[in-house]
Amino acid sequence: MNIVLIVAHPNAESFNLAIADTAAEVLRKNGHTVLFHDLYGEGFEPLLPNEELPKDTFLQPVLERHCAEAVSAEGFVIVHPNWWGQPPAILKGWIDRVFRPGVAYEFLEGDSGEGTPRGLLKASAAVVFNTSNTPHEREMSIFGDPLETIWKECIFGLCGVTTFYRKVFRVIVTSTPEVRREWLKEVEEVVDRFFPGRITPEK
Repeated sequence: MNIVLIVAHPNAESFNLAIADTAAEVLRKNGHTVLFHDLYGEGFEPLLPNEELPKDTFLQPVLERHCAEAVSAEGFVIVHPNWWGQPPAILKGWIDRVFRPGVAYEFLEGDSGEGTPRGLLKASAAVVFNTSNTPHEREMSIFGDPLETIWKECIFGLCGVTTFYRKVFRVIVTSTPEVRREWLKEVEEVVDRFFPGRITPEK
């Protein structure tokens, strides 16, 4: 399976990168092709220019590659911190530019864009790992959980990916190395559950 793995954190030594590396290791061990992108490390340009708005416009090679990978993806793994109840701007920009009409969704014939789009992504599942410095009780009582709605409904659900799972690790700022090792074991278990290795029939 082709699995698109996206991580968005400016610190190359962050726990987010450790999560992404762990997920990539499990996916490769299970025989999957990992299409890995560290958006900050690659210097991905998040701004959506006006000339990219038309569906059939010319795309720069780097963006064309990202779009082709999204089309071919049989699964997605997204890793990022919770910033203001949202993904980092660079990741929001990746969605803006890559999950475009004709790639991730389309409107039905005769629809000028006011209706409900049809999802085009063929991925069997999407997994999102978030980090947070807000305790769960405060998060839910004061802020709710906007990231769950954003990823499950507004992005993957709209684009046709109905199997969705999200895991939040918190509180990062006070976590110990021992706790982080346990969290990475959870990452292994989750990735292995949603993207297991292929079973070879006995001869």
